[in-house]
Amino acid sequence: MRGAERSAGARGEKCPPAAASTAAAAMALLHSRRLLAAPRLAAAASRASSWWSHVEMGPPDPILGVTEAYKRDTNSKKMNLGVGAYRDDNGKPYVLNCVRKAEAMIASKKMDKEYLPIGGLADFTRASAELALGENSEAFKSGRYVTVQGISGTGSLRIGANFLQRFFKASRDVYLPKPSWGNHTPIFRDAGMQLQAYRYYDPKTCSLDFSGAMDDISKIPEKSIILLHACAHNPTGVDPRQEQWKELAALVKKRNLLVYFDMAYQGFASGDINRDAWAVRHFIEQGINIVLSQSFAKNMGLYGERAGAFTVICSDADEAKRVESQLKILIRPMYSNPPVNGARIASLILNTPDLRKEWLTEVKGMADRIISMRTQLVSNLKKEGSSRNWQHITDQIGMFCFTGLKPEQVERLIKEFSVYMTKDGRISVAGVTSGNVGYLAHAIHQVTK
Repeated sequence: MRGAERSAGARGEKCPPAAASTAAAAMALLHSRRLLAAPRLAAAASRASSWWSHVEMGPPDPILGVTEAYKRDTNSKKMNLGVGAYRDDNGKPYVLNCVRKAEAMIASKKMDKEYLPIGGLADFTRASAELALGENSEAFKSGRYVTVQGISGTGSLRIGANFLQRFFKASRDVYLPKPSWGNHTPIFRDAGMQLQAYRYYDPKTCSLDFSGAMDDISKIPEKSIILLHACAHNPTGVDPRQEQWKELAALVKKRNLLVYFDMAYQGFASGDINRDAWAVRHFIEQGINIVLSQSFAKNMGLYGERAGAFTVICSDADEAKRVESQLKILIRPMYSNPPVNGARIASLILNTPDLRKEWLTEVKGMADRIISMRTQLVSNLKKEGSSRNWQHITDQIGMFCFTGLKPEQVERLIKEFSVYMTKDGRISVAGVTSGNVGYLAHAIHQVTK
C-alpha cells in the first residue's frame, strides 16, 4: 500500500482518491529531483577528487592570438604580420625547389623508416657543423667539436640547456639580451637555469644599445653563460656590426663567459651564409669555445620537418668524444632519437653540389625579397607624407622588424585597418608583399602622423 493509504488503513479509514493522487505525484517529483541531482553531485565530487582540479587555465600564446583574430576578420585587405614564417610575394607559403628535388631523390631511393642513432644522421650533423664553422675552421678540421641533431632550433636549444644544467658547474645564470626570443626564457628556465638579462635594444632609437650592452656585460660575474643571437636578432632585427662583434668577443673573453650562440637564420638574414656566420667563427678564432644551436626551419623552409643541430666546441677531440657520450645520455630519455626526414633533406642539399648551389641562390632570393620589402615600406611611408625617420626599418635585418610603434598605435592598426601584429610593434616582414606594402604604409602613417 502507498504511504497515504497505509496511514488511513491504520486508523481504519479509507484514503480519498484525490489525496492519494497528490501524495503519489509529490513522491514522484521528489524522486525525479534526486535523480537529476545525482549526476550533478557526482560530477562535483569527481571534480573535487580529480588529480588535476588545481590546474589553472594557462595564458594564450600572444602570436597565436594574433593569428586567431586575423582569421576571424572579414576585411579583404587584412594583413597578418605576426607569424614567423616566410611567405612569397603572393603571401603564400614557399617550398624551395631544392627541397622538392631532395624529396624526389629520397622517394626514388625507397629508403626505410628505421630509427636514427641517438645523435642523429651523421651526414647531416657533419654538414651542419661545416656550414656553421666553415670548411677551413681549425676546430672543424681537428675534430674538436661535437654536433648532435636536434628537433629544430627549439629542441637544439633545450638539449644545450639540459647539458649546461648537468655539466656547467660554475653558474646557473644565463644572461639573455633585452629583449630576446620569447621561447628562450621557458627553455632555459624549465631546464633548471636562472635567467638574467643585459641591455641590448634602445627603443628610443630603434637600434642597438651598444654602450649599454658593453656596460652590462662588463659586470656579468665571471664564468656565467651569455646568450647571443648570431644574426637577425629576434625580435628586433638589430645586429651588431663586425667591429662591435670584435669588441663583444674581447669583453666576453676578458670576463671568461661561456657563450651560447643561437643561429636560426644563417643565410636568411643577409643572403650570405658566411657573412651571417661571421660572429660565430670570429669568437672561435679568438679562442672562445662556444656552444651553438642551429635551425633549418627558416633558411631551408623546413618548418614542420624539425631539423636542427646543437654543437659544442671543445679543447680537443678526446674531450669532444666525452661530451658526445653525455649528450647521448641526455637525449635518450628525452625523445630517444630525432626525426629522419628533415635531416635527410637538409643533408642532401648541403652535401650535393648542384642542390647546394641552388639552395644558396634560393636562400639569397628569400633574404633579398625581405630586404626589398623593407626598402619599399620606407619609400611608401615617405610617399604618404610621413616626416618621421624610418631608417631603422632598413637598418634592421632578417625576418622581423621592430617598428617602434606604440601599443595604442598597434591597437588602431588592428581595429581600423585590420593589420595584425604583436603589441610590441614587431612585424614579420615576410608577411609584406608588393601588393600590400602600400596599404601597410598608409595604415602606419595614419596612426603615427
